[in-house]
Amino acid sequence: MLTTAFRPGAPTWLDLATPDTPVSAAFYTEVLGWTFRPGGATATDYGFFRQDGRTVAAVGPRTADRERAAWTVSFRTDDADRTAALVREAGGRVRSGPYDVLGSGRTAGCTDPTGADFALWQPHALRGLEIVNEPGSLCWTECFSIDAEAAKVFYRTVFGWQQQDVPVGEELYTVLTPAGGGPEDAHGGICPIPPAAAATGISSHWLPSFEVTDVDARLATAERLGATVRLPAEDVHGVGRLARLVDPHGAAFAVITSTRPGT
Repeated sequence: MLTTAFRPGAPTWLDLATPDTPVSAAFYTEVLGWTFRPGGATATDYGFFRQDGRTVAAVGPRTADRERAAWTVSFRTDDADRTAALVREAGGRVRSGPYDVLGSGRTAGCTDPTGADFALWQPHALRGLEIVNEPGSLCWTECFSIDAEAAKVFYRTVFGWQQQDVPVGEELYTVLTPAGGGPEDAHGGICPIPPAAAATGISSHWLPSFEVTDVDARLATAERLGATVRLPAEDVHGVGRLARLVDPHGAAFAVITSTRPGT
């Protein structure tokens, strides 16, 4: 499960790139119960989503290296420059950086060899998200890939992730754990995009999942506000009840009510 201990290689930050920050802020505050805090008097197009006074994500305008609205997961590194070099050596692309973000940290925007975007975060003053796994916060990350085997090799090379293949139906789902972590430190997964989905234009991407107390209610609210349902709410044994959707600007995300031990 995700923690705010942030082992190297673990998800540590989450950004939403959008063509309209106020509209996106209104959407997510209603769907997930967040509050929005602008970045400052002169930075109203950038800000932070908060849950119970703690930061769960950031939001801002699309940049030159982002052509569409999307959520970007950042993974912890102790050396952004070295990890960016590993990205290139492993066949990925560094779209931007590495560069310093004031005194907060050092970052780089990257793309894996199958086309999924992600980012690196080397913390300075800002360690990462202030809350995970609780309702209204990030609880899981998944790489949906047009070439899952190539993605597994790439991320193992770059981050040293431990990977365990688990059968889910007729497919294999690869559970990801930071190097040196145990099963309780698993933070995400890699799974193939089915050919039928790829034929509709769905490309490789990282998908953030947010914990909620009622998937069906959150899904209904999102649809009312203009979201598109990619996967209707369904129960997954041992995982929980989940749904995948796309916000009105095209950013994909998921909501889940996780199965807790003993339930």
